[in-house]
Amino acid sequence: MNIEAYNKLVQECKQHNVTLVAVSKTKPVEDILALYNLGQRDFGENYVQEFIEKQQQLPKDIRWHFIGHLQTNKVKQIVGIAALIHGVDSFKLLKEINKQSAKINVTTTCLLQIHIAQEETKFGLDEEEANALMRELENLNMNNVNIAGLMGMASFTNDENQIRKEFQYLKSLQSKLSTANCQLSTLSMGMTADYTIAIEEGSTMIRVGSLIFGERKPTE
Repeated sequence: MNIEAYNKLVQECKQHNVTLVAVSKTKPVEDILALYNLGQRDFGENYVQEFIEKQQQLPKDIRWHFIGHLQTNKVKQIVGIAALIHGVDSFKLLKEINKQSAKINVTTTCLLQIHIAQEETKFGLDEEEANALMRELENLNMNNVNIAGLMGMASFTNDENQIRKEFQYLKSLQSKLSTANCQLSTLSMGMTADYTIAIEEGSTMIRVGSLIFGERKPTE
């Protein structure tokens, strides 16, 4: 674990009023606890089973972020546990989150995942789909979800101009999609390779793993 890099990152985030989510997927609870003891409270996980196991073993004041692709049949396992679900990429998924949240009388905070990258492999809504979803929200009585903002992943490229354009596009959508009843104040964009550009372009939340915890093995 790179404590020096972590401390530098914390200072950058404080300076720009950005929330740091430490991406702890595949990392042992001991590493998470070490960071927790330094004051970190926001951690991000990608896999439901691992998410649940870690949540059960670690301090209860940790704010768990589910940042992976969430299948509708796994929703009931994480509502009530996740402080924030980053990857809502369909209206079907949002309805299921609302349904399962209503069953246990909680409100689940979510971000809409927008497809901003050139790669087809990344999940997310396009602008038209996001607009349609926001219109549906205005019409439906979905009291158990709170759409707090947007999330996006830039293209995996060394072209900084491309990355910057994609983040600028996501930032522009934030104001376009916000409504009187739903202010999309959170902008989750930026990871280890591109978080500095993301912060410059208005990110309010970055998701950083390998810079803090070290590189993952290729199989991970």
